[in-house]
Amino acid sequence: MANTEGAEQAQFHHRGSRLGMPEHGPGSVPGLGRRLAGLFLDWLMCALVASAVTGGPGEDPAATTFTSGAALLLFAVYTALMLSVFGTTLGKRMVGIEVASTGERPLPWPVAMVVRTVLLCLVIPAVVYDRDHRGLHDRAAGTITRRM
Repeated sequence: MANTEGAEQAQFHHRGSRLGMPEHGPGSVPGLGRRLAGLFLDWLMCALVASAVTGGPGEDPAATTFTSGAALLLFAVYTALMLSVFGTTLGKRMVGIEVASTGERPLPWPVAMVVRTVLLCLVIPAVVYDRDHRGLHDRAAGTITRRM
């Protein structure tokens, strides 16, 4: 067992090295900060649109819950649609990252993006990630986030 662990560590040089990705520059795996910034920008845009459409959270707790639910639904639809069509979202684009296939899963691209988005919205699969910074949502969809 120790021999297997040593072989795995020898193969790991940087994030994405096991997938043939460069260490720096275009095509490399971005850090956590860049990924969170893209996610935050996308969420902020969806929350602002949902707030404008629903009239904002106001004083009523039920209205706040409705606005939050509308923002999450909008975020899920927006993310799945943008990733299916463009491979990136506006927030991801602003920070210079995109989602790409690793070729691991034979899912059609739109289906993979829906799976990825649903798991991202559940949060926990996204915060559990491996040495390549691939969350469970990326692993399930057979994708990886990379710099543009």
